[in-house]
Amino acid sequence: MAESSKTETGETQPRRRRSRKGEERRKEILAAAMRRFAEDGYQNAAIGDIARDVGLSLPGLLHHFPTKVDLLLAILAKRDLDSADFIGHYRYDLSALLKGMVEVFRRNAGMIEVVRAFAILNAESLMKDHPAKAWFLGRAVEMQNGIAATFERAIADGSIDNKTDSRAMAAELIAVMDGLQMLWLRDPDRFDMVGGLEAYVGRLLASLGLEG
Repeated sequence: MAESSKTETGETQPRRRRSRKGEERRKEILAAAMRRFAEDGYQNAAIGDIARDVGLSLPGLLHHFPTKVDLLLAILAKRDLDSADFIGHYRYDLSALLKGMVEVFRRNAGMIEVVRAFAILNAESLMKDHPAKAWFLGRAVEMQNGIAATFERAIADGSIDNKTDSRAMAAELIAVMDGLQMLWLRDPDRFDMVGGLEAYVGRLLASLGLEG
């Protein structure tokens, strides 16, 4: 069944829904792209290699994602939804937000390729004109703002000391998470990323006067 969409001139054009088979193929391509980005970095990953990984010709892959940038943006868009859903779910409960971050780490520990790919993309995005530069900057700002807002709600309802610097606490939490994640990526068999964050969150909750 076709849907309709408007062009910039206001004309209506048919837009076909993607088939289930097409959606499954897109998921396969994105998973393969993630693996390549994790192994080679975005800049060095070849779109032809990604096509071969999923048994497609290059034109076959380009039918779904016309450029490597389109692949990257599709991956980031999905990650963006996941992050927004997480912050939104816990935005009114600081204790639940902090404990929820430990659960996110626990989940991430089971998908090291995804985490490695995003760590590499994050670092690469510091380069001038990188296609993900704006996305990672926006994500960092949004995450700090979201966490800070939850701290501010806790201050407003009297749950924590009103002298707490919400933005500084948000920045500290993000820095701790990023640092623990990097240590784990370097040596996942020896470093306990989840345990490290769990211990930090327990100390933070105690220092804030919330239950551990």
